[in-house]
Amino acid sequence: MGSPAQPDADGPSLRELQADTGARIELAGSWTMQGLIPRLTELAPLLDRLEHRPATWDLSAVRAIDHMGAALLWRTWGRRRTERLVLRPEHDALFRRLDAAEPTPQAGARLTPTAVVAALGFAILRSLGHVRDVLAILGAFVIDLMRLCARPSTIPWREISANIYRTGAQALGITALVGFLIGVVLSYLASNQLKIFGADIFVVNLLGISITRELGPVLAAILVAGRSGSSMTAQLGVMRVTQELDALSVMGIGHTPRLVLPKIIGLAVALPLLVVWTDAVALLGGMVAANVELGIGYRYFFESLPNVVPVANLYLGVGKGVVFGLLIALLACHFGLRIRPNTESLGAGTTSAVVTAITIVILVDAVFAIVFRDVGLAF
Repeated sequence: MGSPAQPDADGPSLRELQADTGARIELAGSWTMQGLIPRLTELAPLLDRLEHRPATWDLSAVRAIDHMGAALLWRTWGRRRTERLVLRPEHDALFRRLDAAEPTPQAGARLTPTAVVAALGFAILRSLGHVRDVLAILGAFVIDLMRLCARPSTIPWREISANIYRTGAQALGITALVGFLIGVVLSYLASNQLKIFGADIFVVNLLGISITRELGPVLAAILVAGRSGSSMTAQLGVMRVTQELDALSVMGIGHTPRLVLPKIIGLAVALPLLVVWTDAVALLGGMVAANVELGIGYRYFFESLPNVVPVANLYLGVGKGVVFGLLIALLACHFGLRIRPNTESLGAGTTSAVVTAITIVILVDAVFAIVFRDVGLAF
C-alpha cells in the first residue's frame, strides 16, 4: 500500500504497508515538536484514520522523538501502549513514563456507578499508602531517637536548635499579631452579648477557657503548619530536585537522623511554647477590648483569671501543642520525601502538606475535645 506522505529527510514520515502478518505502519524521521508542527495538519488526519486499528507499529527508523510525538502516537493507540510495537531501546523510557502516568478522565465520559466505586477505591488505597509511609517515618524516628538516647554525644543539637529557632522564635511575630486580633474580636463580640444580660464579668471566663483550651493551640498550629510545615516540605523537596537526598543515600547517611528527627523534635518543642505565647497575647487583646467595651479593669482581669479558669485547660492546650507539632512535622517530612525531582511535584507536594496538616490538626483537636470533655470545665 502506498505511503501517504514523503517529507524531507529530517521531517517525520508515516507509511502503511500490508504484509502476511497484517497491517504494518512504519515511522521514520524526527518525531519532535520542531519537526511535527510544520506537518501536523497533514499527519493528524492520517493518525486519526489509523486510530485503534490493529497493526504493527515499527518505530525503529525514528531518529528522535519527544513528548509531543509520543503523546500523538499515544492518543492514536487509545492512550495505552499498542501490543505490537517495535522501537529503539532509548525511546522505550518515554513510553514507559506514559504507561506509569495516571489516566485522565476524557471529556464527555459518562460517570457510571462502577467508575465511582473504582475512583473511591483508588482514593482509599492512596490514603492507606500515605498512612503506611507516615507510620514508617514515625517508626524510623522512634528507633533513631532510642539510639541517640543511648549515645547522647551523637544528638544533633545544632540542627535541633536551628529548627527550634526557625519554627519558634521566627514565628513569634505572626502568632502575636493574629492572637492579639483574635482576642480583641472575641472579646468585643462577647461583650456586646453579655451586656444584654448584665453578665459583664463572665467575659473573663469566656476568654480564658476558649483561648487557653481551643483557640490558642489551634491558631498556633494552623499558622505553624502554613509557615513552618510548608518550609520543611519545600526544603526536602528541593533536596530531592537537586539530588542531595540521593547523595546522602550514596554516602550511607540516613534521611531520618539528619533531616527528619531534628525537624520533629524542634517543632515538638517549639509549638507548645508558641501556644503559651499565643494564649498570653490573645488574652492581652481580650483584656484591652473588655476594658474599652465593658470598663473591666486590668487588675480585676488578672486577679480573676486564675480563679475562673482551671489550670488544667492550660495543660491541655500545651499538650495539644506537643501533639500538633509532632503531626505537622511528620506530615511535612512525609510529603517532602515523596516529592519527585521536578518543580511541578514540588509545588503540589508543598500544597498537599499544608492542607493535610491543617485538616489533621482540626480532626485531632475534635478528638481532644471529645476525650477531655470533662477536664478543666468543672468548677
